[in-house]
Amino acid sequence: MAMRQTPLTCSGHTRPVVDLAFSGITPYGYFLISACKDGKPMLRQGDTGDWIGTFLGHKGAVWGATLNKDATKAATAAADFTAKVWDAVSGDELMTLAHKHIVKSVDFTQDSNYLLTGGQDKLLRIYDLNKPEAEPKEISGHTSGIKKALWCSEDKQILSADDKTVRLWDHATMTEVKSLNFNMSVSSMEYIPEGQILVITYGRSIAFHSAVSLEPIKSFEAPATINSASLHPEKEFLVAGGEDFKLYKYDYNSGEELESYKGHFGPIHCVRFSPDGELYASGSEDGTLRLWQTVVGKTYGLWKCVLPEEDSGELAKPKMNFPETTEEELEEIASENSDSIYSSTPEVKA
Repeated sequence: MAMRQTPLTCSGHTRPVVDLAFSGITPYGYFLISACKDGKPMLRQGDTGDWIGTFLGHKGAVWGATLNKDATKAATAAADFTAKVWDAVSGDELMTLAHKHIVKSVDFTQDSNYLLTGGQDKLLRIYDLNKPEAEPKEISGHTSGIKKALWCSEDKQILSADDKTVRLWDHATMTEVKSLNFNMSVSSMEYIPEGQILVITYGRSIAFHSAVSLEPIKSFEAPATINSASLHPEKEFLVAGGEDFKLYKYDYNSGEELESYKGHFGPIHCVRFSPDGELYASGSEDGTLRLWQTVVGKTYGLWKCVLPEEDSGELAKPKMNFPETTEEELEEIASENSDSIYSSTPEVKA
């Protein structure tokens, strides 16, 4: 009997969700942060989607968000020409890092002592968070605005992507090691430390490269333009989403499409696997985050596996669909193209 994928829908944002990131696994579970054009990044419990708090302080759209490994700090990149560092436990703003243009990407080193930023001014900046008054180190070389910048190889190297180029930099010498050029715009980039794999999406392509040499490993073609893709921690599966509102799940080894289903009521901007690989999250133009089971039918988080004789064969149905917003209401909202998706947006600090 086929099992139906039942996502958990997380409300709260009032504009498109453009970035999301998970923390590592902590003694308190793992956590999820989302960046949104409403300027109010949100922190959630990663396995349930339960809202924890909203970081208040940006005066423009937030384009990038990340958590450090143990979820004690958060960082955000915004259109107000700043990156901010937050205490992810209390919700307090720790520092504001002024830039000369829109900031698109933020990433912590493994020890959380340094923050890497990139944005529209084409510069990579490295901030020493223990010396916030000090000027950042700057790396130039990109010829268009930077979309994503990530630490790699135990923070010894940096990966960055602009419109049609991905570059690898040496942290110690601040020089470019190698670059990749594409014939169309790069839409996303994910770094997998285990195995040093780089996942790049452009057009309908999902490409895998060595993060050390940038040499190609393999690539898949999707039926529609893809905005984001994520590789399962154990490299079994790949999920991707894009302009056709659908989520695609592939077998990483064979490239076979395993599942595809309408995931949102607008283009999907970002997808990421949780650190334990049990679920993946997606963020969309429709203003929602959704959580999806990697293996449908497993009891996990808010999903409860119900035996067929107990519930007419409906497996892995959430005990509650968080939040209480029906699919019909969401579709009606999306069709109206309203700026305000939910009237009860949380406004308090974390």
